Amino acid sequence: MSTLRNNRVWPAGGLFALAVLVAFTTACGPGERRADGGSAGGGAVDSGLPRPLVETLESALHRYERCRTRLAADRLEGLDREASHLAEILRAARLQAPQAPPENFGKLLEEAANASSSMAGAADLESAREAFAELSRTLMALAALDPSLAEGRHAFSCPMTAGFDKWIQPSPEPENPYMGQAMSTCGVPADRDLVDPAAGSAVHAHAHELHAAEDIAFYTCSMHPSVRKQEPGTCPICSMDLTPVTRRESETGVILMDDRRRQLIGVRTAPVEDRLVTVRVRAVGRVAYDERRLADVTLKNRGWINTLHVDEPGQRVERGETLFTLYSPELYAAQEEFLTALASQRAARGTSAPDRADYLVEAARQRLRLWDIRDWQIDRLAEAGLPLDDIPIVSPVTGYVVEKNVVEGTAVVAGARLYRIAGLERVWIEAEVYESDLPLIEAGQQATVDLPYLPGRTFRGRVSFVYPYLEPGSRTGRVRIELENPELQLKPDMYAGVTLAIDRGSRLVVPVEAVLYAGPRRLVFVDLGEGRLKPQEIQVGVRSGDHYEVLAGLEAGDMVVTSGNFLVAAESRLKSATGMW
Repeated sequence: MSTLRNNRVWPAGGLFALAVLVAFTTACGPGERRADGGSAGGGAVDSGLPRPLVETLESALHRYERCRTRLAADRLEGLDREASHLAEILRAARLQAPQAPPENFGKLLEEAANASSSMAGAADLESAREAFAELSRTLMALAALDPSLAEGRHAFSCPMTAGFDKWIQPSPEPENPYMGQAMSTCGVPADRDLVDPAAGSAVHAHAHELHAAEDIAFYTCSMHPSVRKQEPGTCPICSMDLTPVTRRESETGVILMDDRRRQLIGVRTAPVEDRLVTVRVRAVGRVAYDERRLADVTLKNRGWINTLHVDEPGQRVERGETLFTLYSPELYAAQEEFLTALASQRAARGTSAPDRADYLVEAARQRLRLWDIRDWQIDRLAEAGLPLDDIPIVSPVTGYVVEKNVVEGTAVVAGARLYRIAGLERVWIEAEVYESDLPLIEAGQQATVDLPYLPGRTFRGRVSFVYPYLEPGSRTGRVRIELENPELQLKPDMYAGVTLAIDRGSRLVVPVEAVLYAGPRRLVFVDLGEGRLKPQEIQVGVRSGDHYEVLAGLEAGDMVVTSGNFLVAAESRLKSATGMW
């Protein structure tokens, strides 16, 4: 007859044997005796189970594990089938019971079978988990009857679950069937303190142990911080046990927190480390003309437009292409003056001063040039020998007509803008950047441009200029990015998204979740080891993804709290006299 003793430890499960013995005691009831005269809750249990019955219970535990994995994955499908099979196995086990079974053995099997049937008929996960808790209670008590059933299994307890909160599983890492995917890793190894009602104050006693080496400054209530007493006791307002506060905690804000309390409030830590920091600045931009490629067509004399050759906005024109013909009395007189000078030059060639009229020709030619008549037009005029009524006015650049202010017959005056022509093979993107991001941006940085009208298409360029002033209305600064536009997909006045990737090299960073805001201060909790958590003021720089750059206050390798830090901060405020908060 085999025996399960107190010194047997289930792998990675803490004092699991003691836990299941207590569960068995709870199932049997206080003061009940076994048939052999031993106490049901004693330190050792004689098995007395035949091998076939142990194998049947082993099969039941395997089926129990299938049910547990479904609940841990929040899956109700298939649970009814597995639970029904489990109920059949447990009822079959009753038929294999020995002649003199342990007291309440049959009752435990019946309760386990009923719990399995309830789980099979559950309409939702909540009902299934309630039945699973009852099933776990009875199976853990049954497993205490034979040491071989403990092999390769681990026991866990969920501090977030009301009622019976324990379960067993083969894996050493908890997969919580009561909380499912919402808190799948919530669970601590089950030990006696977790199940023995007499040990309900174990955590509080452990807290006093941690503080034993320190001088106690005062005792206070976590719900009513205004309560401060020099002796331990209960809160006069809510009757909760008072919490000790050491002088060190009061002066520095350092708090002591054991592993169990960390598990209860979900405290996690992460290291402070050096890593490459890339800051991404997102801005809204607008496609604009490259103003170096804009040209206006104006006249320096008055006149009338006779024939309009380029009469459509958006039309492409080439350099030297005729835009319109113009009649101008001033130009007509200048042509006659030029032709008269040429006649005088020819007449002077047969005299003793053959070059006496050359300066007149050059002066007349220069006058025509100053009125934007091209040299080839002047040469053609000299060949023809007659002034032109309609002077052709040509385009000064190659590009697209973006503005047209004339029609045939229009009377024009000197200085009026008749056409505006733009080259669109290269455009500007003018991005509006927030004032706080401007110090990070400088000329030469890489930029990526995307447009909502062209999904999946991006354009790459560089920052060519950062404007030295802000827009007063939006309080943003403008940044210019130059892009090639050979296919003319980028059209002026389109909106664009601009992403500037700024590489800041290797920097010390801390997770965003670790940083707490306390007015103008930025604080983190540093894990000093041995359960000590210390609030530390830091200076942060730019944010890069899920991390802040650390400018001062931390060193590489420091461990900081990243989860549960608001609850830790509340306790630190309660105990601190530093004024940090």
